[in-house]
Amino acid sequence: MTTPAPSPDPAAKDRVYRSPMGMLGGALVLVIALWLGIDALVIGAGRTPWLALAALILIVPVITAFTLRPAVYANEERLRIRNPLRVVVLPWGQVASLRSRYSNEVVTASGATFALWAIPVSLRARKKAARQTAAAERGAGRGGRRGGGRDLGLGLDASGGGAGATSGPVRAETDKVMDELRELLERWEERASRADAPSVGEVSVRWAYEVIGPAVAGAVLLVILLATG
Repeated sequence: MTTPAPSPDPAAKDRVYRSPMGMLGGALVLVIALWLGIDALVIGAGRTPWLALAALILIVPVITAFTLRPAVYANEERLRIRNPLRVVVLPWGQVASLRSRYSNEVVTASGATFALWAIPVSLRARKKAARQTAAAERGAGRGGRRGGGRDLGLGLDASGGGAGATSGPVRAETDKVMDELRELLERWEERASRADAPSVGEVSVRWAYEVIGPAVAGAVLLVILLATG
């Protein structure tokens, strides 16, 4: 269900999740685009400054939207997803599941699916975590065969590993984030099962016209300039 405006932010403090590498890459691309565009504006001749201006009006909002803008805000009451072109507010009562495949997604009770742009899946990080887990298990097995993991009193066992060496499988960072979101969902479900269950609330979706408007204007201006050239 879509409403004209998102519900007001609750008083609970948000946990904010963003992609550091995405923001870094976006900032670098943005710097290069601004450098080339401003250079063309300053020293360009003829129609070049106008083409550069139109390209900047188009490119800057698009780069910002897909790299710097995405974020996920979560607290005990709701999940707020700021994707490149939309802001989605999902009370936990409207969330059916959080799933991780080739992308991290949230599925609503009505069956709608929203991607979590700010929490990208890294297959490379998952493979690295799996290798580290396998290595830790092999090390724990060798240590157990040698000395049964005797405690030396310093948080180390006889095999030389740390106290938490076999505490559990290693997880990729984005998978840890999804685990945290699932914990929040489970907590809400526990509260909802009690007599003092909180109100569910409605799903809210708002288009990011502050991004779409400038990008469309830049694209139209660029097409006009190229068509009349």
